[in-house]
Amino acid sequence: MAVVDQRTATFTVAGNRLDAVHKASRTDHTVLWLGLLSVLYNGILAFINHNIVPLSMTHVAASEGLIMASAIIYILHRGIYETDLPAFLFLLFTLIVTIYVSVLNRMLFIDHFRNVLIIFCFTGLGGWSNEKTMKLAFRWASLAVLIFLIFEIVSVPFYVSIVHPSDYFANTRGLLPLSYNTTGLFQNALGFPERFSFGIIDHRSSSIFLEQVSLANFCGVIAVYLISMWEKLSRWDRLLMIGTAVLILVTNDTRTMLIFCFACIVGYFIFPKIPKNFNLALMPLIVAAGFLVYVLKPNATGDNFTGRINLTMKKIMELDPLAVLGLSVDRVAEFADSGYVYLIYAATIFGVIALWLFVCLFPAGRTAAQRRCAHSLSLFIFLNMMIGGTAVFSMKIAGLLWFVVGYMRFHDSPRIRQDRPADVLS
Repeated sequence: MAVVDQRTATFTVAGNRLDAVHKASRTDHTVLWLGLLSVLYNGILAFINHNIVPLSMTHVAASEGLIMASAIIYILHRGIYETDLPAFLFLLFTLIVTIYVSVLNRMLFIDHFRNVLIIFCFTGLGGWSNEKTMKLAFRWASLAVLIFLIFEIVSVPFYVSIVHPSDYFANTRGLLPLSYNTTGLFQNALGFPERFSFGIIDHRSSSIFLEQVSLANFCGVIAVYLISMWEKLSRWDRLLMIGTAVLILVTNDTRTMLIFCFACIVGYFIFPKIPKNFNLALMPLIVAAGFLVYVLKPNATGDNFTGRINLTMKKIMELDPLAVLGLSVDRVAEFADSGYVYLIYAATIFGVIALWLFVCLFPAGRTAAQRRCAHSLSLFIFLNMMIGGTAVFSMKIAGLLWFVVGYMRFHDSPRIRQDRPADVLS
């Protein structure tokens, strides 16, 4: 009969624990660089475009593709475990919806699949990351954003001489600068006199992202990271993250992220007391609140909070019935500023439901820190979709956002290969 050699089993378990400790103390450079490149790649391309050789949209798409391909290869090399199935099935379902939409509309439309692929890649990288690697990724990304933000505040000409956002978007997106824009900045960053502002600088800051919306949303990513990891961060990391976030808030003129950051400060104390599954009610509550704003102020317009909410609600109520089933994807570009409507046109109502369930149910909720992460993620995504478009799905923002979500899902129950103890015949 076969029995377990207890000494072999003991040494195997001990060996696995020592191996886990050793790996936790090492920096995973592949994960680190992929995390950093998700934030920095546009800035790097802009430097090349302005100072070395003109680039095109092909170079941008190829860079994103290379980052995601590298992430997929890394994840497949590490292996797909049972705990990875929610992300894998979400990606598979999105692929089916993408094929369905493309066939019905007789055109290849992969925008939503790309967005979900980014989520899959970076939740996977975060799930395999150790604490040291994740902290380094956020530390160096925040430092780069802070340095370029200071350059932009102190001297716009110097900032433009490095990355020249206007030329970059003209070459890679076809967005030619307007005649009045002689600054070299992205024209949407110039703002207008009536817009909310702290008056620190004469435009909306962009930093390494080159445009103002991504920088604003990066402030939200920092808030999610801080609320999730606060107890494990050093004093210097806290100061760096808070300093970067505050400087973004006072120069970017972002009302939404100002509200979100205050919500996270309060949420640090409240979120651990709320069951994770409450998130399932958050999106309907935000949409219902938007409808209430529309009823109370039906004539509100303009680039302000109520105006943006009303814009989204009007588009929801004017939905083409065929769009719910994915038959009007050719109109999707009309809704780039209304996240919920864009998703319905791009992914059908079934894709919207799948995203809602994934955002609410994928994050872990076992510990107080995990519940803070889960609730802040849902608030960040669903609030953004009410007053904005697709910025939260771009790699610049979604990369590190889902990186920390993946890490928080697995950090207290890591996937460690367990060797079977040897059997000995007796």
